[in-house]
Amino acid sequence: MAVDYEKYFKRYEQLVTQADAAFSTIKEKYNENVRCEKGCSDCCHALFDLTLVEALYLSTNFRKEKQGLEKDAILNRADAADRVAYKLKRDIFRDSQNGRNPQEIMEFVAKARIRCPLLEENGSCAMYDKRPITCRLYGVPTAFEGRAHTCGQSGFQSGTAYPTVHIDKIQDSLYLMSHEFASEIESQLESLGEVLVPVSMALMTDYDDTYLGIPSEKERKRQEKAHELIAAVKEKASACGDCSDTSVCATCPSSQSIVLGGEK
Repeated sequence: MAVDYEKYFKRYEQLVTQADAAFSTIKEKYNENVRCEKGCSDCCHALFDLTLVEALYLSTNFRKEKQGLEKDAILNRADAADRVAYKLKRDIFRDSQNGRNPQEIMEFVAKARIRCPLLEENGSCAMYDKRPITCRLYGVPTAFEGRAHTCGQSGFQSGTAYPTVHIDKIQDSLYLMSHEFASEIESQLESLGEVLVPVSMALMTDYDDTYLGIPSEKERKRQEKAHELIAAVKEKASACGDCSDTSVCATCPSSQSIVLGGEK
């Protein structure tokens, strides 16, 4: 099945534009506090996940823009980063199961450091124009579930009120897009819209029909046939409901046997 990502990518890019505008507004007012500059890679070591639409966007553009040895080098770094991320998440899950304080776990996640596979040796981002929204907002105050956060390299002071970007609202918009996308492609995977993956996994994943749970043409026809059969049974049952003459049941067209998976 040919999947049209474009309308979702355009909606995602509109959200990116809004995030960039929010960053610029805060930087303009607090220029001395926002210390993002070329070569700084603090945000390139943060642990965070991408929703389905954002992962699709990054993966699709990565496969369009990168080829040959450059692509291979990034995928090798992605594989290494993904193994580290997996271990960290396993430890986080174990701690949560053992009753560790959720606040302590969040602080641990905030301090976790994993080198992004898109970070080049010269400190630049290999996909800077297509980088995720989290990367775009890292240098200004953000809030998630009511807790504020800002880059450790910035000049924003603890205990002082600043304009803050609420990541929760952006995440809600990304989830909504992801669920709408999963519904439109008629994915057979109920939780597809809830999928979260790190940048490393997004780069390595081939988002083909199998991954997305898109039914094959044969499966679609089988489902359509099943729906037609169910509709026919309901129609016959409805017709019998209005009939009180049981003496004609054997010859009534509505009572003819139906062979499941076959014809009358």
